[in-house]
Amino acid sequence: MQPADRSPLPQAEAPRDCPLCPRLVALRHECRAEHLDWWNAPVPAFGDPQAWLAIIGLAPGKHGANRTGRPFTGDYAGDLLYATLLKFGLAEGEYRADPGDGLRLKGAIILNAVKCLPPQNKTLPQEEANCRPFLMEGIASLPRLTTFIALGKVAHDSLCRSFEVPVARTKFAHGATHALPGSRRLIDSYHCSRYNQNTRRLDAAMFEAVFTTALKRPA
Repeated sequence: MQPADRSPLPQAEAPRDCPLCPRLVALRHECRAEHLDWWNAPVPAFGDPQAWLAIIGLAPGKHGANRTGRPFTGDYAGDLLYATLLKFGLAEGEYRADPGDGLRLKGAIILNAVKCLPPQNKTLPQEEANCRPFLMEGIASLPRLTTFIALGKVAHDSLCRSFEVPVARTKFAHGATHALPGSRRLIDSYHCSRYNQNTRRLDAAMFEAVFTTALKRPA
């Protein structure tokens, strides 16, 4: 199965054997050798092709999206993200940490700054640059998109660069809102990773506050 087969935006997906980032390609091959039944490929977007809200993540987690083929599915970060989307009416169904659970997003879509699993969950600037055309194409394919939530500074920076907004003038801060070209806006959030939740850098109330801001859409 090609990544585009699972995507609401097939024209914006990387090929299954994308060769652009040697370090990520090497890790992909290692994972394929160790885990034959995992996805082990660029992870496609997930959500509503008529979304007004785009959630921008960092990259697939090894035991989450790299295993299951759906963003934030099967790892700790997904528990909070999908619970929040369901609470705010941006998803319907039941999240069971399985891409076959039938969960659907409504008015929202999830995109990643980098589509492939990085070592130690840390991407390199060149890898972010290599993957940015896929992010830009995904954004361009969403006609109703008005609002972004960036999960972490890497997602924030990659999105700003996609819009040619100077990162130095658009500082990342949890809960901050920034204007983007085309009357769009960016809202920052700490990433909903296990580390950030365990260290209490981010809790459910803080995360939900970001979505409350997003739902206050301009008229």
